Amino acid sequence: MCSKSPWCCIGHLLVVVGALNWGLVGAFNFNLVETVLGTWPMVEKAVYILVGLAGLCCVATMAKHGGKCGSCGGGMGTPV
Repeated sequence: MCSKSPWCCIGHLLVVVGALNWGLVGAFNFNLVETVLGTWPMVEKAVYILVGLAGLCCVATMAKHGGKCGSCGGGMGTPV
């Protein structure tokens, strides 16, 4: 995780939440976000939107900085 920028940390956390959720959906047909936030459909939708935006920001930042995070210098498979 990042130690330099709180936005970077939040973005990475959201990407991890999305990845874990999709892994659970694919492997076990279990949607953790829906299970936890199912009674609040607007909050659930907001989480999905934020996860998607975080993923887009990570892709854009890594593309701009040669595969590394622009804030902390970490990258895909690179421990930070």
